[in-house]
Amino acid sequence: MTDRAARGLLVAAPRSGSGKTTVTLAILRALARRGVAVAGAKCGPDYIDPAFHAAATGRPSFNLDSFAMTETLLDAVAGTAGQGAEFLIAEGSMGLFDGVVAEEGRSGANADIAARYGWPVILVLDVSGAAQSAAAVALGCRLYDPRLQVAGVILNKVASPRHRRLVEAGLARTGLPVLGALARDTALALPERHLGLVQAEETGDLAARLDRLADLAETALDLDAIVAAAAGRVPPAGLSPLPEPPGQRIALARDAAFSFIYPHMAAGWRAAGAELVPFSPLADEPPPEGCDACWLPGGYPELHAGQLAAAGRFLAGLRDFARTRPVHGECGGYMVLGEGLEDAEGRRHAMAGLLPVATSYARRKLHLGYRVATLLADGPLGPAGAVRVGHEFHYASELTAAPDESAALARVTDGEGRLLGVAGHRRGRVSGSFFHLIGPR
Repeated sequence: MTDRAARGLLVAAPRSGSGKTTVTLAILRALARRGVAVAGAKCGPDYIDPAFHAAATGRPSFNLDSFAMTETLLDAVAGTAGQGAEFLIAEGSMGLFDGVVAEEGRSGANADIAARYGWPVILVLDVSGAAQSAAAVALGCRLYDPRLQVAGVILNKVASPRHRRLVEAGLARTGLPVLGALARDTALALPERHLGLVQAEETGDLAARLDRLADLAETALDLDAIVAAAAGRVPPAGLSPLPEPPGQRIALARDAAFSFIYPHMAAGWRAAGAELVPFSPLADEPPPEGCDACWLPGGYPELHAGQLAAAGRFLAGLRDFARTRPVHGECGGYMVLGEGLEDAEGRRHAMAGLLPVATSYARRKLHLGYRVATLLADGPLGPAGAVRVGHEFHYASELTAAPDESAALARVTDGEGRLLGVAGHRRGRVSGSFFHLIGPR
């Protein structure tokens, strides 16, 4: 623990697939192994990477989102993320400047976070298929946004010593220091599936993988220079509240099928005095007694549809709970609250039947983007008329017709204000939608 405010860095890249997660985990694990009080964060809406950061550092990792979070909430989450740490290293998502079309500082891009807190950028460059030309990309990133300071670059997928010399020759013209280089190595890649990396808790050899990345960081990266580059500020923790809980004793589904809940949501609920009581639908556990609300997060129910359909105690207990207390489902949880779920092979599995929706993973279509939702009735997300911001990322399709406003959860627009109609369902005390709640607007 330290009383000194944390300094920050952003590990970003010109595009997705450049190796940001590999580099971030390598740095986090290596510094933690040295005894440095380091914490991770993730820019943008991602449910999976923060768990890897937490595994690497032993500290919670939180999402920072300049579009979906108000400035007050963003500072509160950043302060919570950096509490007790000397360094806060944020991992970007997509490309450094990728976001929605919005006012400066509110686009959801990684760059907004670095600019707001004065965190220098470490740029990860995938140099496969390029040599000196990679320097032009790095130079463009440095010049594109005058709010940012690019502290240096880390080269990824270097083919040979000669290849590295050519890339560095180009970078010498830009004045950007090279802080390390990683060779092409498929063994470094973490296992993936359709929504991103296989979850941290499902990666059986994760500790060994993280230690191999730390070993690599010690030999291939200039960790001292990376630490020296950290700067800027992290807001103090506790200056403003995190999101309010839907109840004071919340039954929270938690297993391999239900795990996508943003860390700041759970932290906010606990900070408000709520107790989170986990239970496992895959283990055929019903929502625990004595709870006054039930929350089914997203995850991978489509991979476990048969097991969930056969979980009689869970389904009966969920139906019984919903008779007297609120139940809300996000994305995968919404699918399980519906009438049926079609798996990738086209087999239909009966679900809880609490909402009049049927979904299919066999009829895959990517649904991706921010959702700004105006609630149509009082419920676990807030009172009628309240505006909530979330994010949708799934491949499932709805087989049933969209509800009218009398049965829908919310009217929604995308991140740029385009009307998308209504989203989700509500019936009695049960509600759900495909978007994951991030915060109020």
